[in-house]
Amino acid sequence: MNDIRMIGELRTDYDCEATGFPAQRWGEAVFKIQEEEIVFEISVEKDIIVAVMLGEDAGWKGTLKGFKRLLKEASQRK
Repeated sequence: MNDIRMIGELRTDYDCEATGFPAQRWGEAVFKIQEEEIVFEISVEKDIIVAVMLGEDAGWKGTLKGFKRLLKEASQRK
């Protein structure tokens, strides 16, 4: 049997919660808002990889360390 390396959870403001989604290598959450689709993907292969896709127009993919740096730099620009 393969090892569970990540557990996924999803919560909403309707007191709706889904927990305990096991994953060995990757998981993603997809949110659809009208015609837009926002996808968050996490991969736990060699490094932790984070990918954010905003429809077909924009996306970012890199390490968890790089994602933290991106968010920190963006918050400092405000």
